[in-house]
Amino acid sequence: MLIAFSVAPSGTGESVADAVADAVRIVRESGLPNRTDAMFTTIEGEWDECMDVVRRACEAVGKHAGRVSLVLKADIRPGHVGELDGKLERLEAAIEAGDRQS
Repeated sequence: MLIAFSVAPSGTGESVADAVADAVRIVRESGLPNRTDAMFTTIEGEWDECMDVVRRACEAVGKHAGRVSLVLKADIRPGHVGELDGKLERLEAAIEAGDRQS
């Protein structure tokens, strides 16, 4: 499964960088395949291991504030692995194929 999530403290002022850095550190130390961009962190693994990482990331952010905001989107597809890169590779191939047809 893939889980894309964003976690941030609420009510701590304008910058959330330190809190988010703590969450991303949890993700990177988990050993799960992951990718972080400007809006979300995406992880890949089994249900329990992914949800454990999300929980621990929320707990890390919670140390910075009494309230935490979590946005989560999941692609639950049993039996498929390598989708963190595989989905992008298929997308790029489709774009390239479309460019050749034009």
